Amino acid sequence: MVVGVLSIRILIPCSRSLKTKRRAVRGIKDRLRARFNVSVAEVEAQDIWQTAVLGVCAVGTDRAYLEGMFDKILSMVRSRADVELGRCEKEFF
Repeated sequence: MVVGVLSIRILIPCSRSLKTKRRAVRGIKDRLRARFNVSVAEVEAQDIWQTAVLGVCAVGTDRAYLEGMFDKILSMVRSRADVELGRCEKEFF
């Protein structure tokens, strides 16, 4: 069993309030849960309007599979027009 954890820092330059930020973050979280069947939570910077840090967790039998899934997740986040992808970290246990 392999547990993968992905930390994604995203920048939301158009956000002018926490309400706008939460709307963008909720959309990303919902899409990741639906498409990839992963656990997602905002784990840092909850009170900063233009920054969010998402923690993504997945369990599988193969590290290569999780690496591929995380790459697809990053591509999906990168393709969104309303956010910019910042620092990302992958960990496997």
